[in-house]
Amino acid sequence: MIESKVINLLGVRMNAWTMGETVDEIFSRLKYGLFTQHVVVNVAKLVNMGRDEVLNESVQSCDIVNIDGMGVVWGAKFLGIDVPERVAGFDLFHELLGRAAKDGEPVFLLGARQEVVSKAVQNLENKFSGLTVAGFHHGYFWDDEEAVVKKIAESGAKLLFVAITSPKKENFINRWRQQLGVDFVMGVGGTFDIVAGKSKRAPKLVQRFGLEWFYRFLQEPQRMWKRYLVTNTLFALKLMRAKLLG
Repeated sequence: MIESKVINLLGVRMNAWTMGETVDEIFSRLKYGLFTQHVVVNVAKLVNMGRDEVLNESVQSCDIVNIDGMGVVWGAKFLGIDVPERVAGFDLFHELLGRAAKDGEPVFLLGARQEVVSKAVQNLENKFSGLTVAGFHHGYFWDDEEAVVKKIAESGAKLLFVAITSPKKENFINRWRQQLGVDFVMGVGGTFDIVAGKSKRAPKLVQRFGLEWFYRFLQEPQRMWKRYLVTNTLFALKLMRAKLLG
């Protein structure tokens, strides 16, 4: 187990780890049979936690909370909090799959449309030699959650990745964590869409400058403009208030 390196930003406990430290900690916990509920946070999620008690409880219950969005990294530094780097959920997902393939740990993929998750599984099995996908299921199962939970538990998977929108995925994971039968569970948002080739991730240069949110906005302006305008403004106000209060 590595040093905890916990920080507190706007009332949320987070792990200030690098990507390598995060992967090592997760697999160390797997080795010792410790259940791990994981989440990544960005500006939108932090803001929404302040007005959604269920989401807030779901995130605060997690064993590992990584900083995904660059806005959160900049916000932490603005308040004088040291954060070594951003741990993007998409990149962490791939790092964990590579390690799972190497160590022989089976995984389960949950979320997206059936044709998307099926294609994602195919592409991931081609990419990661030796990867065992114990099972997968689409993300439209809300009329019978218990049946899907049972399918996951009976699959023999050790790692579960949930590609469903926020806050549904966080609340689903927290609601069923004791019945899932896995040792690690992580929400991965729209990752399966990118892996399946349905959508594109921002170029490396755009990622480096923390503008993935803007790249996503350009792809879906009508759906995303209000989200980013409101949450980014509220986050900036929260940071200013915290700075002034010292």
